[in-house]
Amino acid sequence: MTDINKTIQKWHASFKKGTDFDSWGQLVEAIDEYQILARHLQKEVQSTANSSEFSEDQKRTLGKIATCLELRSSALQTTQTQEEFKLEDLKTLEPSTLLPRLPSEPGMALLTIKIEKIGLKDAGQCIDPYVTVSVKDANGVDLTPVQDTPIATRKEDMYIHFAVDVEIQKHIEKLPKGAAIFFEFKHYKPKKRFTSTKCFAFMEMDEIKAGQIVIELYKKPTDFKRKKLHLLTKKPLYLHLHQTLHKE
Repeated sequence: MTDINKTIQKWHASFKKGTDFDSWGQLVEAIDEYQILARHLQKEVQSTANSSEFSEDQKRTLGKIATCLELRSSALQTTQTQEEFKLEDLKTLEPSTLLPRLPSEPGMALLTIKIEKIGLKDAGQCIDPYVTVSVKDANGVDLTPVQDTPIATRKEDMYIHFAVDVEIQKHIEKLPKGAAIFFEFKHYKPKKRFTSTKCFAFMEMDEIKAGQIVIELYKKPTDFKRKKLHLLTKKPLYLHLHQTLHKE
């Protein structure tokens, strides 16, 4: 795992910790977590170009997130202004762990997968839904860094819309036989106070081709070895993807 990916995952965990405290009404702990994360982000924003792994555009985004964290922190400290910057507004800015596209190599292809939408009979009831994307070998071992999408903000009928691009972190030709790309749909359960996997889907190597694809949803727990698979539903509800191949 690269240093930049470790940093992003650390920020992601801190953000999740703060919003969980906020959801549970533990305001002092939420304020502390928000302020700590805001300081880390601002430090990165103020770092010189030579000492930072982030682009200027990325730094501007980090600066905006830091400002929002400070606004939510201030709102929690003054009860009369809590509604000025709501928790729901902050969650839409959650730093995901999506990574940029790898540098191209002659004769080799890179894959971008757009997660368009997922069909679920209880789509409207899912809280803070997101998708974890991983690439596993036949034994379920990670072949690339695991990536989380941002939280989806649009639900329509029986669909949750993501419209987010995920860059697969290995050239297709370098993936071993039997590898698969997994998509775990996750959501927050307030009564149990944790994030749970609701279902999963996967694509095998022979399904990698440019264009639209819909793949079936399976019941949890996620079976990375693909030995005991059980469909989530008999209804025609799927994960909708669009694949783009980049080749020099």
